[in-house]
Amino acid sequence: MSAWIDVCHVDDLQPDSGVCALVKGKQVAIFYMPKEGAVYAVNNYDPFGKVNVISRGMIGDIGGVPMVASPLYKQHFNLQTGVCFEDASVNIEVYDIRIDNDRVLVNVQD
Repeated sequence: MSAWIDVCHVDDLQPDSGVCALVKGKQVAIFYMPKEGAVYAVNNYDPFGKVNVISRGMIGDIGGVPMVASPLYKQHFNLQTGVCFEDASVNIEVYDIRIDNDRVLVNVQD
């Protein structure tokens, strides 16, 4: 079952950076790119480093595709699909996210 969960106020997000929130028992990395008017949510678990650190990664884009670079081994993950740029067989879970009335809402499947 899925439902939109109110996580925080938009002012709690760090522009052009990541924060981590515990949503329905899952660590969710949330990235806010205000210049692009974009917000992304992915699982915080780094499948290469095997620890929860994705929210600490640097964000940007590769060929216009928004991405986060793992702070450990520097693999790049597509923030829209979760697919790793260096190894397409590896991905991180992506969650629906939106901002509504200045509240950040995340939809995490059970």
